[in-house]
Amino acid sequence: MSDTQAKLYIVASPIGNLADITFRAVEVLKQCAVIAAEDTRQTRLMLGHYSINTPMVALHEHNEADTVAGLIKRIGAGDSIALVSDAGTPLINDPGFRLVREASNSGFAVVPVPGPCALIAALSTSSLPTDRFSFVGFPPRTQTARKAFFSALMSTKGTLIFYESCHRVLASLSDLAAVFEPERELVIARELTKVHETIVKTTVAGAPNLVVDTPYMQKGEFVILVHGAKPANVEQMLEPEQERLLKFVLQECSLKTAVSIVTKYTGLSKKLVYNAALRIEKS
Repeated sequence: MSDTQAKLYIVASPIGNLADITFRAVEVLKQCAVIAAEDTRQTRLMLGHYSINTPMVALHEHNEADTVAGLIKRIGAGDSIALVSDAGTPLINDPGFRLVREASNSGFAVVPVPGPCALIAALSTSSLPTDRFSFVGFPPRTQTARKAFFSALMSTKGTLIFYESCHRVLASLSDLAAVFEPERELVIARELTKVHETIVKTTVAGAPNLVVDTPYMQKGEFVILVHGAKPANVEQMLEPEQERLLKFVLQECSLKTAVSIVTKYTGLSKKLVYNAALRIEKS
């Protein structure tokens, strides 16, 4: 790539099945001057599979602050760089934010090379609502912090998505069950795109027992999805003309008779008219 084309490419990599990489991703990885990888050992397996010989540099949470300046200098000198994580789309609960922000602030083009993302893959197959969702990363490690974390999310309207490790998945699901309504739908997606891929739909209350009773459900990498909070019940009100009619009839008849007359005349539900009549009489 020439100096005028120097860019930072954000390249999504497979989350399990190596065949899920895009043609464009392979091309970009081959043509870039260097690949910034979360774990060079992990990325080397993918590069070897596709005969990609581009040199790598490690970029992870422990060295990102020190490594970013050197990578920005390389882009300024004309070297295009590809950023990859161990699996999936970089920056989605993975390192790279500082590099992207610094590249953007320095005026360099930051180019997405889209592809696999575990949370999107899980959401698309979950049968939970997809029009609105919140991704919250990994829950805290301690029980007290986890419960507080989940409590703060109880009123979230869209589908709630979080990641969890095999070591804490049971603890997280148990703490979730202690906080959320038991009947809420919940989906456990593990080892997505891999040989032992599992996607199971249950409830908040049923999830901990499901994991306990199924040995393999405590192995692998997990995406947990929870149905969003139901909208608060908003009391239905009569239209102004309907309410004026009900008030007039109440002046001439008993509550029971007034409700019956207005219900027949307007076609409204008896419960709605009755509740409105009670409210009028109390006012």
